[in-house]
Amino acid sequence: MAYHCSIRNRNYTFSNLKTLLAKATPFRSGDALAGLTAASYEERVAAQFALADVPLKKFLQEVLIPYESDEVTRLIIDTHDAVSFAPVSHFTVGQFRDWLLSDDADTATLQQLAAGLTPEMVAAVCKLMRNQDLVSVAQKCEVITRFRNTIGLKGRLSVRLQPNHPTDDPRGIAASIADGLLYGSGDAMIGINPATDSPAAVATLLHMLDEVRQKYAIPTQSCVLCHVTSTIDLINQNAPVDLVFQSIGETEKTNSSFGIDINLLQEAHDAAQSLQRGTVGSNVMYFETGQGSSLSANAHDGIDQQTCEARAYAVARHFKPHLVNSVVGFIGPEYLFDGKQIIRAALEDHCCAKLLGLPMGMDVCYTNHAEADQDDMDNLLVLLAVAGCNYIMGVPGADDILLNYQSTSFHDALFLRKLLGLRPAPEFEDWLHKQGIITEGTAFNSIRGELIKGIIQ
Repeated sequence: MAYHCSIRNRNYTFSNLKTLLAKATPFRSGDALAGLTAASYEERVAAQFALADVPLKKFLQEVLIPYESDEVTRLIIDTHDAVSFAPVSHFTVGQFRDWLLSDDADTATLQQLAAGLTPEMVAAVCKLMRNQDLVSVAQKCEVITRFRNTIGLKGRLSVRLQPNHPTDDPRGIAASIADGLLYGSGDAMIGINPATDSPAAVATLLHMLDEVRQKYAIPTQSCVLCHVTSTIDLINQNAPVDLVFQSIGETEKTNSSFGIDINLLQEAHDAAQSLQRGTVGSNVMYFETGQGSSLSANAHDGIDQQTCEARAYAVARHFKPHLVNSVVGFIGPEYLFDGKQIIRAALEDHCCAKLLGLPMGMDVCYTNHAEADQDDMDNLLVLLAVAGCNYIMGVPGADDILLNYQSTSFHDALFLRKLLGLRPAPEFEDWLHKQGIITEGTAFNSIRGELIKGIIQ
């Protein structure tokens, strides 16, 4: 079906919904690389006008990738909750935007609605939003998950403690863990990107993390970010696996390039559940995503980056994960050229994910060859914190020397918590108090010293 809009004396026609979504998307370098962007600002505005008039029901009738050839499409259609969708089923995309910004769309209502929305619906409505709209709508969403602590409560901001080391040196990792804990980081999880995907090396790191957690009774979860097949093998060997990590994509072709499919993710989920290591809940999956992954894999099927990214959230949502985050600027300037594009993409990703009911965090980051700097990340940090982002990354000095990119530091998380009155996860906050880490005076310093010494030893 074609879509039309006229501006002055010029008529614009968009051959199908996929094309309309792409042309309506705010400009970014990845879409330009794929040849999907509007030819002019006027064409982009025309596409946005046309998109505003599309009924939400249309996204259930006109799929972007054929049902028969893509398992992500099948997942989206087969798991759609018509009852949850009913209250907004009569809206167009433009009417849906207006309703989301109204007082009628409160936290409880959006929680009930999440299962009735498809990724394409939320991607479409976000294309009609300014940055402030994306912040406003996301802030109303609350997605709560539990494993050894509770993530996502309003008024809270959690931190993934990321103690990566270029040689997986246990003392170097331990020093970073101690440093992060003493700044109140680590409640989202303590998660290591290993220097090697060797099962033996991963097992060593898993045991190290678990020993630290148990020794100090830290109410958090750990993860070593290896391929899901390695994690399944380690679970079968009774390794202390808390969360199962996997990068996921938006199309069957993308996920195939990652060496995964939905059945494999289900196997990993069930294996982790069988361990019953959670104490306050059983959300066991951790997913990472990022705009541009399907384009880099030549598997986007003509879909724009933002809409592609939202489709990945359908895969994540199916497994009720504990944590999800977009690694927003990690993929590089070919896909998100500068700070402006990175900021916009992060706000889109966060809003889309929250509307779909995901516990969304964000790796606020950029590569050294992007046209971005730490000031851009500071701006994005504050915007995301105001928007109710579930968690951010805590990297020593904000410079990940293993992955060679710039992220956010323990100090950045402390800044946000102080600035906006945000607190850690409640169970973790209690532990910080018991350890004396968030007290004042001499007790604070002495306990810091004991904790550092104990962990590193």
